Amino acid sequence: MGGSTDTGFASNAYLRAKAHWKGLPLRKRVGSGNVVSGSVPFGRGRDPQPLGQILTGTAQDLGWKLELEQARLIAEWPVFIGESTAEHTEITELRDGTLVVQCDSTAWATELRRLRGEILTRVLDEYPNAEIREIKFLAPGAPSWRHGRRTVPGRGPRDTYG
Repeated sequence: MGGSTDTGFASNAYLRAKAHWKGLPLRKRVGSGNVVSGSVPFGRGRDPQPLGQILTGTAQDLGWKLELEQARLIAEWPVFIGESTAEHTEITELRDGTLVVQCDSTAWATELRRLRGEILTRVLDEYPNAEIREIKFLAPGAPSWRHGRRTVPGRGPRDTYG
């Protein structure tokens, strides 16, 4: 019917913002409009701030630093790993501190597994807030019938083929 929308991220952001500000107005006005917080026009701390500094502070206040750093790693993957290597790899998952990279051939997966230590060290140096603890390089293979973390032992759907 109507397309489903993913509101999980928006609701998480709202809940974090609500918890941070606790529903209190940012400034309270008394009588003639004077600000109670001690701020006065042309006083200290009232200078305009660069937008980047404001966004960095807001992201830190709302707890978005981890997600933003991980997104930056994904976006900068071709530059980080190199254009020629990036043509043969694709980040497929980033969960629980594990970066999963799908390679388009077994040779590429084997070579990148050999370089895993160096790549992980560079990730930790250049993206320290991404909290990456492990990198897995996957080679292409036969289709997997497993979906999810839990599996049931046995032949599964293969026993219906004949």
